[in-house]
Amino acid sequence: MNFHTRKWIKPEDLNPNGTLFGGSLLRWIDEEAAIYTIIQLDNPRVVTKFISEINFVSSARQGDIIELGITATHFGTTSITLKCHVRNKITRKSILTIEKIVFVNLGEDGLPAPHGRTQITYVKDRLPSEE
Repeated sequence: MNFHTRKWIKPEDLNPNGTLFGGSLLRWIDEEAAIYTIIQLDNPRVVTKFISEINFVSSARQGDIIELGITATHFGTTSITLKCHVRNKITRKSILTIEKIVFVNLGEDGLPAPHGRTQITYVKDRLPSEE
């Protein structure tokens, strides 16, 4: 799993305990998962369908840097399933793992639409080569 997204924990991200507020982290995960899905399916019209169990195993404090890693684990006809791992870059501790996040690809009519993808692709592989 590649960790491409990093967040710096600031005062507005903290709960009353002085640690990372779970709601902030979940917002960041949903946003990064949506961006990942948009790039994979080459369609800006995707919606979150399902997020599996969330179990916070550690946290982060103000000034820490966390990393989010997301990868596709399954391609359905109209959906994509992702896995997410978040870790504290400073302490190297795992914060949480979400085994299953499902996004649905939508057509222009707002209804689920086949996306035609079967495996992870990278932007560099979809762009015409310069020769």
